[in-house]
This record gives sequence, C-alpha cells and structure tokens, in this order.
Amino acid sequence: MRIGLIAGNGKFPFLVLEAAKSLGHDVTVVAIKDEAYPALESLAAVGRASDVHWISLGQVGRCISILKDAGITKALMAGQVKHNKLFSVIPDFTALSVLQKAATKNTDALILAVADVLHDNGIDLMDSTIFLEPLLAKEGYLTSRRPTLDEEKDLHFGYAVADAIAGLDIGQTIVVKNRAVVAVEAMEGTDDVIARASRLAGPGVTVIKVAKPSQDMRFDVPVIGLPTIKILCDIHASALSVDAGRTLILDGDEVFDAANHADIAIVGRGLQLGKAGAD
Repeated sequence: MRIGLIAGNGKFPFLVLEAAKSLGHDVTVVAIKDEAYPALESLAAVGRASDVHWISLGQVGRCISILKDAGITKALMAGQVKHNKLFSVIPDFTALSVLQKAATKNTDALILAVADVLHDNGIDLMDSTIFLEPLLAKEGYLTSRRPTLDEEKDLHFGYAVADAIAGLDIGQTIVVKNRAVVAVEAMEGTDDVIARASRLAGPGVTVIKVAKPSQDMRFDVPVIGLPTIKILCDIHASALSVDAGRTLILDGDEVFDAANHADIAIVGRGLQLGKAGAD
C-alpha cells in the first residue's frame, strides 16, 4: 500500500516512517517546514522508495495536491506542530476554507476541519498509532518505584482537573504538588509547562499527562520520550502519570530505564488504577 505521512516535529514521524517501510509500504512524506526534521529525507531514502515534499504550515491545498498526485487515499499525521505558530500562518485558499469550517481555533477544531477537507478530496486519515501499537503505554506501575502515598494523592487529585482541561481542549498536561495545581498546559507545550511549574513550586512536583476524554487517535496523541524524562530529572520531579493505551512511549523501555535511574515513578493510568476522582 502507498500511504501519506504528514510530518511535524519530534521522533514520532521517524518511527511511523520506519515501521511503515518495514511492512513494505511506500510512503509519501509531506513534511512541515520549520517543524519536521531534515533527517527524514535520509530515512526516506533507505529501502523502499519514499518521497519527501516540504510545505509551509498554511499550504493545505499543496498538501492535498501532493497526496492526490501520488495516488494516495490513506494518510496519517505524526509529530507535533507548535500551537502558537497558528497565529503566524499564511493560509492558502484551501487553508482559508479550513479556518472558515472550524467552529473555534483550538487544536481539535482546526485538525478536524483539515481531516474533513482531506476526506472531501478522497484522502482519509488513519489512526496515527496504527504502526506503533507496541509503543502504547501499558496499564499499571511502569517503573521499579511505585508512587508514594502522597504522590498517589496528588495523582488522584489531579486526574479530575487534567481530564477537565483536556476536555476543553486547553492542554493535556498539568503539574501538581501537595494537592494544589501548580501549572496547566496551554499553547506552550508540555516541556515548557513543566519548567514553569518548577520555577513556581520547586522540586517534588507530580506531572499528569492525559488523553482527551474523546481522544481521536488520528491526531494529537499524547507522547513522551527520553527528552520528557530529562526535563523531569532537571527539575527534580518525583512522579509522572500517562494514560494507558492512549499515550505513545517513543523511546520504549529506555524511558523506564532512565526513570528508574532517576528514581521517578511512572504510572500508566487505566481502570485498575482508577479514573478521575478515585480514592
């Protein structure tokens, strides 16, 4: 099968491209300038033929033309696009129609509008984790050290808040300490909100990263990796919770090894560990 990959920043697009090629798929990559990493070109050149085309963030029409010219009817999105860049986008005609379709200018509304325009042009978005299911977080305690009683209390306190914020499409990460919300993610991204929380509350914070209540696995899937653990180490955070089955662990077991070395507890929230507001 020939598929399209709309690539933003980070390691996520590399993992998708590598996995798709290993399964024998040809891939046409539409890489977003100033977001996707140039090294995608080198990976695309290995093995089965893959094309890489670079577009600006507002060139939705060009993205569709590239995919249609390649005969693609299935595509997926992988990699982050910094939300604050939406304010500086120069939209083409198709992007203007996307902006008009979107009820609001938050992430979900904009990407859903893009998905609708792609569908109208014969291109359906696939689950972005379809090739990476082994990397989805498992449920339970994922590190050698379990959260302490105080950390568990912070987690259960924070779940209701995190779920509410994510449900409003404001952000997917909050930071808690002593049953108080220290920081809430908005457009700045996970790393910046964690750093801000450290400046406000010092060491020992607990970080909660959640999927949206109605998470669309086609896009904006929560991810963590070794850079996440590094910033947690830098600020001396004590615990991290992610949603099982709906969060990608981009560096696999290396993430948990690094967390173990730093004595950071990681939890995969699921039914057994309780939902928002559990005791």
